[in-house]
Amino acid sequence: MNILYIMFDQLRFDYLVCAGHPTLKTPNIDRIAAMGVRFSNAYTQSPVCGAARMSAYTGRYVSSHGAQWNGHPLRVGEPTLGDHLRDISVGCWLIGKTHMNADAAGMARLGLAPDSIIDARQAECGFDVWCRDDGLWAQGPDGLYDAKRSPYNEFLKSKGYGGDNPWADFANAGSDGEDMASGWFMRNADKPANIAEQDSETPWLTGQAIEFMEQATGNWCAHVSYIKPHWPYIVPAPYHDMYGVDDIKPVVRSDSERTDPHPIYGAFMQGRVGKTFSRDDVRDTVVPAYMGLIKQCDDQMGRLLAYLEDSGALADTMIILTSDHGDYLGDHWMGEKDLFHAPSVKVPLIIYDPRESANSTRGTTCDALVEAIDVTATIIDASGGEVPEHIVEGRTLLPYLAGRVPAQPRSFAISEYDYSKHPVCSALGTTPRDARLFMVATHDWKLIHAEDGFPPMLFDLLNDPDELCDLGRDPAYTAQRAAMYGHLHGWGLRMS
Repeated sequence: MNILYIMFDQLRFDYLVCAGHPTLKTPNIDRIAAMGVRFSNAYTQSPVCGAARMSAYTGRYVSSHGAQWNGHPLRVGEPTLGDHLRDISVGCWLIGKTHMNADAAGMARLGLAPDSIIDARQAECGFDVWCRDDGLWAQGPDGLYDAKRSPYNEFLKSKGYGGDNPWADFANAGSDGEDMASGWFMRNADKPANIAEQDSETPWLTGQAIEFMEQATGNWCAHVSYIKPHWPYIVPAPYHDMYGVDDIKPVVRSDSERTDPHPIYGAFMQGRVGKTFSRDDVRDTVVPAYMGLIKQCDDQMGRLLAYLEDSGALADTMIILTSDHGDYLGDHWMGEKDLFHAPSVKVPLIIYDPRESANSTRGTTCDALVEAIDVTATIIDASGGEVPEHIVEGRTLLPYLAGRVPAQPRSFAISEYDYSKHPVCSALGTTPRDARLFMVATHDWKLIHAEDGFPPMLFDLLNDPDELCDLGRDPAYTAQRAAMYGHLHGWGLRMS
């Protein structure tokens, strides 16, 4: 059995029809859910790209692998999914984004040659690379956001798109009549991208995935990792105006959240992104574009499904579909990600297992608490390997797919966030070593612990599912906070 491990970037857990979105159209992702199991309580290990992905690729918590922010290198020698799969003769290939930064100092210390296979795999998060493109090729006063070669830019140049950086000038810029409109200004999100739809990033990466599968031999796991619907929030025609203001879900926020908020939460709300997304005019422009990006992603899932069907591969290919984190989109007076409200920390997770053992669960929803690192363990298990529990901290989800309860189901989920590189750290006067947050969530409660003497946050998920009332400083909930700290303490004592 081969495995397609599909990851979108910044796709909210609830922005799919199968997850209850009332106006979006996602028939192809919904079809995958109807073929498999949708997990409705899946949590990312960190609500920021780099740390979340390093957890997904190692199967380990952020505080175990140590790469806690975008651009922080994954230390040399950290075992990854590719290492575990190659041990059982399964290839592990990258098609798209990882956000991986290599531990150059560690490799130099160990004398790893830049042109060796070991060095190449260390630099690519353990994957063999069919096509890597991290998808953010912007340039600012400090230079390029990502200085690596962009294969997508090379593709655009081969198609006749001009300039040094057609990613910025065409794929992620708007078209305003005869003039280019910057994709970085959210007021331009309602404009079509300055590119033919078939040449935009999402279809291009789907084409790369199909080319890989056409030539692949032996058993393989392919990580097809899309950059969208991550910002810039701009999408080509016809997707740019498929949705309008009337299609937007009501914003989830309350004025009470801005009355004496938790200091860290308050600082994020007052940051540039928070203040921008608290404006209705921004939401009215950006959210329809975000929905258009998702619809384009869904259409490309239809293209992948058609290829698998036509080639006869659907019957022996597991499909795992997820995201690295979500997007606030103005909920809780926030934008993008960073904190632990559901729109940011929960992720979609759908698994289609083609084997007969999964027949009884097709089309079902599982509300068990699961984590992104569980996908790593699941892939190892599904590939015929034994999950190395002394290294991989995730737990296989195959029992759920077979209609069984695992021997050790999770009683709580964990997510972590190191904000030492975020402007909020200096705004609060927090020392970098103490700029750390920990979330522990059960089905009914969620607690966020903050280092440096800050109070906790606490939400009653049963009676306040929208997480609008912080009970972290309410004396009536002292016992509940203690119970949640008990979970966090037990997790802190794990073998890691």
